[in-house]
Amino acid sequence: MPLPFLTADRAFETAEDVALPYEDRDRWRRPYRPGPWRVGAAALWLLLASFVLFAAVLIALTGSVSEAAVILGVALVVILGALRLLRVGVWVSPRGLRHVRYFGTRTTPWAEIAAVRTVQQPVRWLGLPRTVQGQALILVRTDRQAQALPLLLTTHNADFLARPGSFDRAADTIEAWAAENRRD
Repeated sequence: MPLPFLTADRAFETAEDVALPYEDRDRWRRPYRPGPWRVGAAALWLLLASFVLFAAVLIALTGSVSEAAVILGVALVVILGALRLLRVGVWVSPRGLRHVRYFGTRTTPWAEIAAVRTVQQPVRWLGLPRTVQGQALILVRTDRQAQALPLLLTTHNADFLARPGSFDRAADTIEAWAAENRRD
């Protein structure tokens, strides 16, 4: 019995960012994968949460249930924070563009979007105060002035740091969604 997925003579299948035919286009979707920095940070938070949960079990076994409940609450907050970190990014659907940040979400209908374009400008490195020269995907709204352009993605955020090809594909995909849905 041949096992083609184990043989070296077969080329690896590349994952394409094309929607599968059975997927519902009306659902919110992120047109790119979360980057290794974001996934790694969430994994570390979940590892910390596992230690905190283990501590809650040990505290509960020693007899102090109220203290165990507090520690369990801390673990749940850490888990929710890690899951929220994984949801951060740009999501698109036929209804509009959703920019999910850690502490907030803003949804903009396609009718209010004048353009989505890539510009060369100083961007923050991993969201820290230090800025470096890079590219950013900006959202130009019809009801706002030019100086209030929110950055959707940058080449130096947690999803695209050291992955310029991935940034280009994600920016092109989001720009294509914008061009397709603004015409309707």
